[in-house]
Formats: sequence, C-alpha cells, structure tokens
Amino acid sequence: MTPITQITELARAILADSPSDADVESAISKAIDLVYEQGGSSRDWDESTIRKSVESALLGYGSLQEIIQDPEIEEIWINSPDRVFISKNAETTQLHLGLDGLAVRQAVEKMLRDSGRRLDRSEPFVDATLANGSRLHVVIPDVTRENWAVNIRKFPSTILKMSDLVKRNSLSHELAEFIKSQFHLGKNILISGATQAGKTTALCALLEESKLGDRLISIEETFEVRTSHLDWVAMQSRQANLEGVGEITLRRLVREALRMRPTRLIIGEVRQAEALDLLIALNSGIAGICTIHANSALDAIEKLKLLPLLAGENIPAKFVSETVQRTIDVVLHAKMDDFGKRKIAEVLVASRGIGTNGWERVQL
Repeated sequence: MTPITQITELARAILADSPSDADVESAISKAIDLVYEQGGSSRDWDESTIRKSVESALLGYGSLQEIIQDPEIEEIWINSPDRVFISKNAETTQLHLGLDGLAVRQAVEKMLRDSGRRLDRSEPFVDATLANGSRLHVVIPDVTRENWAVNIRKFPSTILKMSDLVKRNSLSHELAEFIKSQFHLGKNILISGATQAGKTTALCALLEESKLGDRLISIEETFEVRTSHLDWVAMQSRQANLEGVGEITLRRLVREALRMRPTRLIIGEVRQAEALDLLIALNSGIAGICTIHANSALDAIEKLKLLPLLAGENIPAKFVSETVQRTIDVVLHAKMDDFGKRKIAEVLVASRGIGTNGWERVQL
C-alpha cells in the first residue's frame, strides 16, 4: 500500500465519527503523523502534494477528479480499473490512472450520494446527474462480466446560443434565422441524431431564444437541459426505492407538466412509451421540442411513429402515424463528422398539402 493510500484510509477512518468537511484538514494531518510514526519515514515527501491527493480522494473523486474537471474532455468511460478512456477533440485516448476496483466504487458512491439514486444487485443500472451537470451512467456485475462499467458524459459550462452555433459553422446564418422563426411561431420541433451529435446543444440553443412570456417545462431521465430563461421548471424521473415503490416515469411527468401551464414542453430525449403522451400533449395545442436518437431526419419520424406503440396493444398504428404527421412541424438532424465537428445536416418541414409526401427538405 502506498503512503498516500495509507494516509487516505487512516484519514477516512478518523472522519468516520465526524464526517464534516471542516474536520478533513485535521484528519489528514493526524493520518500523516500516524504514517510517519508507524513507518519511521522521514518527512522528505512533498507534503502539499500528499495533502492535495488525499483531499481529492476524500472530498472529490480521487484520480478521476482532474479529468472530470478538465473542460476539454467530453466523455470519460471506465471498462475496468486499468482501462480508462476519454474523448477529447473527437479522439479516444486511454489513460493510466492507477485505479483499483475499490477506488472506482468509492468514486461512484460519492457521485451518487446527493442524487438520491441507488445501485445494487436488485438495481444494477443507474443514471444520475453530478454536481457539475455531467451525466453518470453505471452498470455493475453480474450484468457486466466482472468490473463496474462507468460512463461520465460532460457538458459545456456555458450555454450556447444560435448565434454561437453559426460562429462554429454548425449551421448557416440563414438557416439559424429560419429555425428561430419556426421556434417563435410555436412550431413543434424534433431534433434527431446519433450519440454526441449535438442534439442537446441545439435544443438548449433554441431555448435561449424563448420570449419573456414563455413558460418552459422540461422533462428528462437525468438533468441535461439547460437554459437561462427565467420561467423554467426542470423535472426528472425517479426510480423505485428498495421497497419497489415511489417510481416516477417520464409518462407521469408529461401528464403532470400539462397541469403546470406550460407554453412549451421539452423532453430531453424520447425513448419509449412517453412518446404517446408527448404526441397527445402536442395535439392539444402546447408547443413542444424534444430529441430522439436516429440515423436521419426521416428515420426520426418513423421512430416516433413506432415508440407510442410500446404504450399498449390497443394503440392503433394508423392513429399514431396520422398524429405524428399532424403535430411534428420541423425535424432537425444533427451530425458529427470524422473531425469532431457538429452541424445541422438535415432539416425537414412538414408539408400537409394534397399530393405531397408529407415532408419537404430545406436547402441548407
């Protein structure tokens, strides 16, 4: 066991009876003294470096703390303690952090501490939002073969506006103005794309265009949507407790949102049967915007026609298809190229006239 590990474990034991942050510095000092006394070591270490490492282990996320704080790293994933990877500037790099299984578990437990979400053999998956806004996803054995699988998806600290996306060449000025006009007209907008294509970034940029009188209600599995708009309520789903009660689904949240006087309903990502409740809400005159995983704009439309069927066998496919055609006005498809550049690659607008195929492609 390394001296830093020894000091960390001793300090953790000292804090067990008094775990407030105010006692951390004192506990570290006592632990350092004990290690020196027990091992007869001379004080030729860089004590400030030791203290920083131990504080990070006790209050932060240990060896993961630095990469979690690095604003240039977009995603971190851990396949096993010795297989840690990051995505930075669209490139994947393996890091060697000297982690072990205990360090990974302790870091995850700290991440979950304030989320109210649990992780155990009866609930081997978890999604949670970290204090810095990052999204955490964890899977544990025996769903995984041996090690905890951890993904941390990070988000920019600043909220981009449509003008920022134009400056980044994610779309043209003319297209940005068109999309903004559709948003201001209360059109229902579906944003599609693959993982990390920039769907949530585009959604948040549009929300920044909200008018003063707009009331936004957002619904997600874990908090990711962000906006500086003042009249905004964010809600997330909740898993059941140990007794199997207390679950709050996205479907329930959609229904609750309708009682909250929204002028715009936002669903962070449509994945399952909540698509039916979304379509019903949009069909009642409430403007909506949401994201969906799909390979193209047309695929997104077809997927939105399939997901509501998960709500039950008595849902007519024809009713769902017609409702999608009546309610979805604009589809934006986001894409990331091989160089890590994100852009709006397709835009479809509903065409409800006789003799059309239902959708018109906007010239980019």
